[in-house]
Amino acid sequence: MKVNVDEALRYLGAADAPQTLRRQVAEAAEEVAAQFQPRYTYRVFPLELAREGAVLSGSAVCLPGDTALRMLAQCGSAVLLACTLGARFDLFLTAMQARDMARAVIYDACGSALVENGCDAVEEALGTRFPDLYLTDRFSPGYGDLPLSVQPEISAALDASRRLGLHVTESLLLNPVKSVTAVIGLSDRPQMARIRGCAYCQMREHCALRKGGKSCGE
Repeated sequence: MKVNVDEALRYLGAADAPQTLRRQVAEAAEEVAAQFQPRYTYRVFPLELAREGAVLSGSAVCLPGDTALRMLAQCGSAVLLACTLGARFDLFLTAMQARDMARAVIYDACGSALVENGCDAVEEALGTRFPDLYLTDRFSPGYGDLPLSVQPEISAALDASRRLGLHVTESLLLNPVKSVTAVIGLSDRPQMARIRGCAYCQMREHCALRKGGKSCGE
């Protein structure tokens, strides 16, 4: 699986990067892809929409808030997924930071892009497994009003600690750092409505891209 250079540049906030930077990112992308590949797991759950939120039957997961209800309003089931580059990438990045912080920032962006590629691979697998169903956009804890407090339940439902070595910290962040959990709805009708954008993101007040007049495009 290759690193999407344009995606890495987006994480750097440099979508219109000069050729020199693009070459540096492309070289780093090749190195990262040669050494690391995302690992992922996912499970499909029947879905019930209740007053308290979107309930994934057969698990302890209840997704509270308007974001989950709006994203999953037309869905009969939902997918939980987790994807990570693993602890070895964290060690690699720490060593790089000690030697060359500027290069480490580039490798960090390439790692983020590679994790997203892993999530894209889950979506492709779902499309093959459920050819007659339609997928919603994937969304993660911290997006809209879906709180980070659901991370432990999602991780437990996926057995992510045993399968991927992925853990939720006391501050509700994921460890290893280059890890993602997400939700995707499955519906029998096309999913045209999208609620992406800065207005729905919990990082909007602190986002470096937004302060620079840019957007991550999600």
